Amino acid sequence: MKALILVGGFGTRLRPLTLSVPKPLVCFANKPMIQHQIEALKEVGVTEVVLAINYQPEIMLNFLKEFEDKLHIKITCSRESEPLGTAGPLALARANLVDGSSEPFFVLNSDVISEYPFAELIKFHKSHGGEATIMVTKVDEPSKYGVVVMEEKTGKVEKFVEKPKMFVGNKVNAGIYLLNPSVLDRIELKPTSIEKEIFPNIAADHKLYAMVLPGFWMDIGQPKDYIIGLRLYLDSLRKKSSSKLAVGSNIVGNVLVHESAKIGDGCLIGPDVAIGPGCVVESGVRLSSCTVMRGVHIKKHACISSSIIGWHSSVGRWARIENMTILGEDVHVSDEIYSNGGIVLPHKEIKSSILKPEIVM
Repeated sequence: MKALILVGGFGTRLRPLTLSVPKPLVCFANKPMIQHQIEALKEVGVTEVVLAINYQPEIMLNFLKEFEDKLHIKITCSRESEPLGTAGPLALARANLVDGSSEPFFVLNSDVISEYPFAELIKFHKSHGGEATIMVTKVDEPSKYGVVVMEEKTGKVEKFVEKPKMFVGNKVNAGIYLLNPSVLDRIELKPTSIEKEIFPNIAADHKLYAMVLPGFWMDIGQPKDYIIGLRLYLDSLRKKSSSKLAVGSNIVGNVLVHESAKIGDGCLIGPDVAIGPGCVVESGVRLSSCTVMRGVHIKKHACISSSIIGWHSSVGRWARIENMTILGEDVHVSDEIYSNGGIVLPHKEIKSSILKPEIVM
């Protein structure tokens, strides 16, 4: 089986982290985002992954080369010279996706994090005999999304309603699809939306089905959702393989700590924290709802909550970092500094407090 991951463009919503690496390589729970997806695809027998990309393919390929060898899975790039939307990239990568067999292929949005129930998806797809299956997830506020209206028993999709004013359902597209090769015959090589143009046509022919995604789902393409996604992911990890989570008198709730990280005495870590490889957390530090990426140094008695600390940054003694502060790569916060929602670009030194959310260039 094959899979296409829609990587897309610049990842502006996750800046300043995406100023250092393309968005799919930003760490999430101590792994690049895209690694979570590729590992789950490999598990159900996918042998080749195609990345649809229009930005920095060289960096992606260099990283994925080593990953290819480790996982024994073929990874190729399909590069767009102009943005082709969410369907055009399938037409561009047609030669990679079709090999003469009638096997369906996966399509994923690279921002989506979930339990990736691909085995169940394959089983459902083969049982209904349609042309395409989309995964849907239930949301609390359907008026913010395009809603999928479907038959409850069979999963057959009747129609799509964009940002409905009246309640028509609470299931939305989760950005995970399984498509027969015949779907490619419906797509021209031009900027096209799979959600707004291709799927409604397949639904009109009564060949589109939807499966409700079990477990959690989150689009982690922006900081607030990234932090919520981390909580949901760690929650799921607790249920599935809790041995991967940290334990100890200084740990509260779900915490993921890389084995090479060092944590001092008297810290209070958690809930919902990921600490990356090579990090040093000195004594008396308080961390909650945050990600601390590779090589970060947090000095004594600093307090960090609801924030993302980028690679190789440092946070000074008694500093307080909160309210969706994001430090890019190699940012150094001085002692006793307060940051309230600061967005700090890479390679900066912060010597005065950031009292209200702002971008520090």
